[in-house]
Amino acid sequence: MSTSSTQSRGGINRRISSLQNGSLSREGSYARKKLISHNDAYLYALRVAYLAYLLQPRARRIQHVPAPPTAVQRSSPSVNDLIKDLTLMRDSKSTRFPHGFMAKLKERLMGLLMGKEKRPEYNDAAVKRSFAAFYNAFSEPSFEKRMEKDRRVEDLVLIFFSNATKELSKGKQPGDDAWRLMADRHLALFVRLVSLVLKDHDWVRDRPELTSRLTTLESKLLAHDQDLSAPTQNGGSGSTIEVVIPLSHEVKDMPLVQVVARIFGLRNTQVQSDINKYKVVWTEKAALQDLKTYQTLLNLNSKQTLRNDDFDLDEAYEQWKQGEVHDLSQMILAILQSNPELAKSTSGIPSQFNHQANGSAADSQRLEASRRPSDNFGVSSHSLDQPIDMSSLSLNSQGSDSAIDDDGTFTYIPPDARAFYRFIVAQAFTYDMNDANLQPPPSHASSEAPPIKLLSKQSTELLNEIGLRWRLPCVSRSILLLDVIREKFIDQEITLDTLDAAFNFIKEPPPEVRKTSNHMTTLLFDRSKWVLADTVLNQQILSALHDALLRDLYDILQHCYEQKPPSVGPVILVLDNHIYNDPGFSKTQDDMNAFRQGLYEGLKEKAHEMYRALLEEKVPKELNVWELFHVIELGKAVVVLAQKIQKRYRRNPEVMGVNPLTALVEKILPLYAEDARELVKSILELANERNEEIPVEDGFQLYGELVEIRRIHSECLPNVAFAFHIEELLAGFVWRWIRMTEASIIDWVDQAIKQDNFRVRSETNEIPTEDQRHSVSVIDIFSSFNQTIDRIVQLNWDDDLQYAKFMTALAKVVGAGIARYCEVLEQKFSKEMDRMTPEQEAATNQSRQEKWLSMAKDAWNNKEKIEPFHFFPESFVKLNNIDFASGQLDKLEHEVNVDACAAVIQSHQPPITQRPKKVNNYVFTIKIVEAEDLKACDVGGYSDPYVVLGDEYQKRLAKTRIIYRNLNPRWDETVDITTQGPLNIIATVWDWDAMGDHDCVGRASLKLDPSHFGDFLPREYWLDLDSQGRILLRVSMEGERDDIQFYFGKAFRTLKRTERDMTRKITDKLSAYINHSLSRRALRSLLSKGISMSSISKITMSSASNYFNRNKPQQMTTQPPSDAEVTNALKPLFTYFDDNFAIMNQTLTSASMIAVMTRLWKEILVTIEALLVPPLSDKPSQQRQLNQQELDIVFKWLQLLFDFFHAVDDETGEANGVPLNVLKSPKYFDITNLNFFYFETTESLIRTSERMASATAARQQQHRNRLSLPASLSSHAFGGAAGLVALTSTRRSKSIMLSRNLGTMRKAKEEKWKDAQADPNDDMILRILRMRPEAEKYLKDRSRQKERLAAAAAAEMIVKQSLLAGGGRMMGNLPRR
Repeated sequence: MSTSSTQSRGGINRRISSLQNGSLSREGSYARKKLISHNDAYLYALRVAYLAYLLQPRARRIQHVPAPPTAVQRSSPSVNDLIKDLTLMRDSKSTRFPHGFMAKLKERLMGLLMGKEKRPEYNDAAVKRSFAAFYNAFSEPSFEKRMEKDRRVEDLVLIFFSNATKELSKGKQPGDDAWRLMADRHLALFVRLVSLVLKDHDWVRDRPELTSRLTTLESKLLAHDQDLSAPTQNGGSGSTIEVVIPLSHEVKDMPLVQVVARIFGLRNTQVQSDINKYKVVWTEKAALQDLKTYQTLLNLNSKQTLRNDDFDLDEAYEQWKQGEVHDLSQMILAILQSNPELAKSTSGIPSQFNHQANGSAADSQRLEASRRPSDNFGVSSHSLDQPIDMSSLSLNSQGSDSAIDDDGTFTYIPPDARAFYRFIVAQAFTYDMNDANLQPPPSHASSEAPPIKLLSKQSTELLNEIGLRWRLPCVSRSILLLDVIREKFIDQEITLDTLDAAFNFIKEPPPEVRKTSNHMTTLLFDRSKWVLADTVLNQQILSALHDALLRDLYDILQHCYEQKPPSVGPVILVLDNHIYNDPGFSKTQDDMNAFRQGLYEGLKEKAHEMYRALLEEKVPKELNVWELFHVIELGKAVVVLAQKIQKRYRRNPEVMGVNPLTALVEKILPLYAEDARELVKSILELANERNEEIPVEDGFQLYGELVEIRRIHSECLPNVAFAFHIEELLAGFVWRWIRMTEASIIDWVDQAIKQDNFRVRSETNEIPTEDQRHSVSVIDIFSSFNQTIDRIVQLNWDDDLQYAKFMTALAKVVGAGIARYCEVLEQKFSKEMDRMTPEQEAATNQSRQEKWLSMAKDAWNNKEKIEPFHFFPESFVKLNNIDFASGQLDKLEHEVNVDACAAVIQSHQPPITQRPKKVNNYVFTIKIVEAEDLKACDVGGYSDPYVVLGDEYQKRLAKTRIIYRNLNPRWDETVDITTQGPLNIIATVWDWDAMGDHDCVGRASLKLDPSHFGDFLPREYWLDLDSQGRILLRVSMEGERDDIQFYFGKAFRTLKRTERDMTRKITDKLSAYINHSLSRRALRSLLSKGISMSSISKITMSSASNYFNRNKPQQMTTQPPSDAEVTNALKPLFTYFDDNFAIMNQTLTSASMIAVMTRLWKEILVTIEALLVPPLSDKPSQQRQLNQQELDIVFKWLQLLFDFFHAVDDETGEANGVPLNVLKSPKYFDITNLNFFYFETTESLIRTSERMASATAARQQQHRNRLSLPASLSSHAFGGAAGLVALTSTRRSKSIMLSRNLGTMRKAKEEKWKDAQADPNDDMILRILRMRPEAEKYLKDRSRQKERLAAAAAAEMIVKQSLLAGGGRMMGNLPRR
């Protein structure tokens, strides 16, 4: 366990003040202010509010002077008479209200009372009172029920008239009857409303009588007044006069005084007492005297007003002073207009003020409008734009009212106006912030929340009035408000939102007052016109707020790693928008760097705390219970935390130049890396001590977590290396998993084969598609292979060398699985192909005497049975599986990227001279080519030979197929033998016998010694059998090495060899009939006399009769057979092919079908070649040369078979059979070229052979000259290389490295064909000369010449490889490709 993961955090709660010189306390950076008493501030605010009350425009009212009362005469009919007229109506449906009328009437009445009625006659207040009284009575349940039942008009009219009379008679004198006419008018309006309801709902047509009566009733009630829309006049006569309402001097009539009382927390009675006490002093005259004194001091540039020293520019001072003179004149005018008597009693007032003080009512209204309170803080309530000539106003009067005294100079202006104003602002702000009716409720904290109101409308009016009377510039008022906000914020009395709202309030006034505040807004942004005190105070405010905000930001970021941390956005927003963008803010870069460094260290300490908490949570304290699961869970927790922080700060990775994610990973990732390494080591050591194995999946999961952490580490800390090499620590889990896979691979393959029925995967009886012609076992094993490799690939192993070694080991495992699959399938396939026919099974049960009698009977009857072989569909599916496996292995080879893996391993290999020389395993490739002059073991003079290879311990290593009725068989079969040292092999040739034991034809032995194959070049050995004849073996060796290309190549070669062997077994079942149809016996039968063409297909000469009659001269026809006869001779063969191909076409894939047909074509070419010439040897042959007629027939057969296998469609011209490039193989060209040399004389053939041999030698010498060696290393020094015989080429065409995938195999085949066509040889001529007894000596000489040339070429190749291996020394190791 790392010590850093247990360190104490310490100092995490230190403040930002420790980052700079000096403390950043709440008051440390702010200048000390003068103490202002609460009472003094209250009295100065109160006198200003009281003065505003005194100076407000005097309200006026209209007073009615009544005339002498007169008696009211009414000539209109009484209501009782009108009701009687209604009751006299006939009581019928047309005289009653319709059903539902009461509800509609009630709804109309409600709209009328709510002011929704559009008709003007119903908007009078008296009308609404009468209707409201009726509505209350109408809404009683009992009355509603009765009206809904009776629905009579007179009931509604009476109840309305009764309630209207009561309402209108209230407050009237007993003798005043003027209201009675008003009652009649209101009743008429009610009747009209009833008619309107009937008309709106189309009830008039059904009740014409009721409508007529209502119209008559309304006309009679309106006999004295028809204009209902005109306002109601007084019922009596008289006149009106306008009088001024006197001041009451009561607090309830003083709005601003009430505001002062509220913000200072006093009762109205106490405030009333103070006003009564000081009202003799707080007069308009004292206010006027203050203005005169202030203007005098302003002209004298006194320190009691602002001076030019208080401004940065003289221009700013002059502009301010000019504005002050204008404002003072307007304020003096306002006082004189409010109290015109002052113009008479006060000296020094110009005449124009007297005239304006006695102005008209219009001037008073304009004054009142100018003093209307504003909603914006800092806008003067005395902004009069009226031009005033102040030149005649004496500001230096020496009267008793103009004396200047430093102590108590002003009545309304305090000694320190800024300090007092700030105190009052603080009081008002505190009161308004605590006012629940002013501030939005907490539930509105959302994006749609109403803005925070700093000051109420009343407080704003009071502060404007105070600022105006105390002559404080508007900028000073804003700065002082901001200073109060600063103090409240530092003392944590207000929130960050309030601070933001304060800045916005000052910078951007509300829209409704923006037009009247343009001047103040301009001053706020024109810092050159500010008072110096405001500039200094603004800088102090910004500095103090900046320190406080940084401290808050630090505190917030200390919680950034928690589940739900507070947002830093609001703090950053205020800093960016209001602090850093303010030109008055100045902070050194060193201070900011110190803050960032402190913040970064604080975040790292917090990250350390978070990691310690995770460590304690995920990893137990007891060592003996530690598991990889705990390391995984700890890693997951670390990753989740890092990802959460990365996602949280995705848009803004850095906060004030500090990246929380970087601080986190810089601290916790190295801690986790160290702890993970120690934990894993401890867990592995503990498991070794207990002899326990940790689950491999736990190791893989741990690797995934560690890799993810390393990825995050590299992204965030690109220049810091990870603490340890993860792959080196956890590679053991991968190797153990590979060993487990290697131990299980054979069982996987066996189980897949066991569960496979080897049938096509077609669910219907239709012909299966290409993808359905292989069975499930090959799909299962390659699915296992892919899953095995994908498991390593999905790890994303980040060590190329180790990954390449893993893939190499898996390639070996895959190769072992493929080898096992091929072995089992080939065994099953061989068992199916080698099964006996029913006749053969019956013959096995016969006695020896019965067998001989049966053979004699068949020979006597000249009977030879050649029947088609019945193939199982399962056999073809097995061949399809091998072909499918080759394609899947090739795909797997590309997905693994074998060449890249080999290149990685090669790049990490030591130099060639430093590599170990010893190779433990060697792979010998033995090709059993052919045999000559074998002993005849059958009665007919032939044998059915096959070869068995075994070791000195009688262990069978390989077995070839059976070649029927041949003493010069050619197998061309290859087998790989792996050994670690010298090995003696024994090649035994056996004669197959359907009945009884197989006979031994002969045997030979060969010692495979790796030391003799140090050059890794192939060698050919003619081994003499111990009985008669000889056998040709071609041997090459490769060192089996731990190389991915080698393992894939070996697997490919195993598949191709298995496919070739299976294909050969299939074609072997067909080759008997091919040999029968293309034999010399069939040729003689076609040319013999007395043989009809119809019996050509029934050749029944037995082996015994042929043996006794083979030396008799044959009677030849005098005329050659026709083309039809030659074609008919092959019809049975074509029919035989068609029958078998039809069976194969139902099961074999196209590729396998082409492979079988290609193999059959090779068998046909070999058969025709054997018909024309004997095999190549240095001994004469007893085979007879064909005559011209026979040769022509053979070539016609070859052309017919060529066309049959090419299978060109007559209609489309498309070839459906074997491709043309396969049909025209080098052997095909050799056979077609025989026609040029077949009947040449012996001397001519010898001369042609010598010319070809000379040309071949010249080409080889020319090639050696291009690649010549130094003279000291010439080939004559290796005279002992004569053991290499009969080699036409030293290229390792069959090496495993050249067979590592389908591409290299295809390329090797193409090169082989090119070499065969590019280097013509005289082999065919030598084979023709074997049928010429006179050429026996030349054959032996030419054979020795070829051996010498091959030895020289081999010696040259040895020298080249020795030089490439290093310094001309023979190296025993394998060359890297």
